[in-house]
Parts: sequence; structure tokens; C-alpha cells
Amino acid sequence: MEPTKSELEILQLLWQYGPSTVRFVNDKLNEEKRAVQYSSTLKLMQIMFEKGIVTRDESSMKHIYGPAIEENKLKKQLLNRFVDTMYKGSASSLVMQLFGNKDTSQQELDEIRDFLKKLDQ
Repeated sequence: MEPTKSELEILQLLWQYGPSTVRFVNDKLNEEKRAVQYSSTLKLMQIMFEKGIVTRDESSMKHIYGPAIEENKLKKQLLNRFVDTMYKGSASSLVMQLFGNKDTSQQELDEIRDFLKKLDQ
């Protein structure tokens, strides 16, 4: 399963706010991302349900959608695929590219050092 960009936006909202109605998701997309018609959000979430990306509780009049996969699990899958495809499986090449393209703050560098120390232990 590889969600589209629009599907990832919806998943991010469901991970952040928990199971939600289409109306809630549509309102949040309009507030935080871009203008989206309710009917487009509804159709996309129905497709996501059919693909098994989200769950749907139909026990009340308003259907409640939730993520069908844990956030960290999907991020790990997508990142592994990205590293395999773009960096021939080399995580160090990815990290070097990131540091070469972006100014890294001292706080971020300290966090990275702490993380690497924990990995060594």
C-alpha cells in the first residue's frame, strides 16, 4: 500500500486528531492545507476505505473514519522504499544529502548526536 499525496494528508489528520467524520477532515484540510470540496474529500475517503487505508465505523448516521495503519509503520515503509529507490539503500547517503541541502541548527545536531549515542549503546 502506497498512499497518494492527498491520501497522506488525510492520514496525517486522522493520526493527529483520531477517528473523524468526513466533514471534520474536510474542514481541517481547508484550514491547514488548501481549498477542497466536501464531495472530493468524501469520495477520496471512500476510495481509501476500499483500498484498506482507513477503517469506517458505520454504526451511527455519521460515518467515522480512522487510519488502518499505524503512523510509524507507514512512515518506515515509505522511507525504506524511498532510500532503496533514490539512494540505493544507503541511509548515510540520504543523511549526507539532507545536511548538504539544509541548514541544521545546533539543537538539531545535538539531538542527532544524542540519538547516535543511544544507538551505540
